[in-house]
Amino acid sequence: MKRLIILLVTIFVAGSVVRADEVAVFELQWGKGKQRQVRSFALDFDEKAAPDTASNFKKLVRDKFYVKTAIHRVIPDYLVQGGDPLSKRKDRNVIGTGGPGYTLPAEIQLKHVRGAVAMGRLPDNVNPKRLSNGSQFYICLRPIPTQDGKDTVFGHVVSGLEVLDQISHAVADSNANPADKIEVKRAYIIDRSQLGQPVKGR
Repeated sequence: MKRLIILLVTIFVAGSVVRADEVAVFELQWGKGKQRQVRSFALDFDEKAAPDTASNFKKLVRDKFYVKTAIHRVIPDYLVQGGDPLSKRKDRNVIGTGGPGYTLPAEIQLKHVRGAVAMGRLPDNVNPKRLSNGSQFYICLRPIPTQDGKDTVFGHVVSGLEVLDQISHAVADSNANPADKIEVKRAYIIDRSQLGQPVKGR
């Protein structure tokens, strides 16, 4: 009986169900041979400001949508961008144009501070409702106030921001696409309390 009471207290607080404090972890790999690196970053979600966007992103992570996609845009100390399923291909001409086949409603509230995670989208002239791409996201490596009020920010990097700073300096082509592929090897959802601990079987 005592265990049951403890369990109920854990699940219910003030009459409402306690939700896990979830974060998404992305493990990235780049380089070859002795130069190969495997590093990770994690982001949390602002489900109050961007509930639909956060829910969609979590679903894509759980469905392993992002696995084998690449960071396809890097601008030094400014931003990195990923999430395009076409980045799995070798044809660089199409990278940056893909998505899951749907868009998301605009949930534009939060500012583009350092570490902010926002959804990419098409420009206003072809996208006046400012609908977000269903999967492509970018991470701000410095405040970008020019994007405030334009794109949906739905989370923030909670670990590994220095990894993204490093990646932003990768040698890239004229479209800011890294010359050597920076690939997502794993992406998964965990509770924030698990950050920094080995996670297997995801």
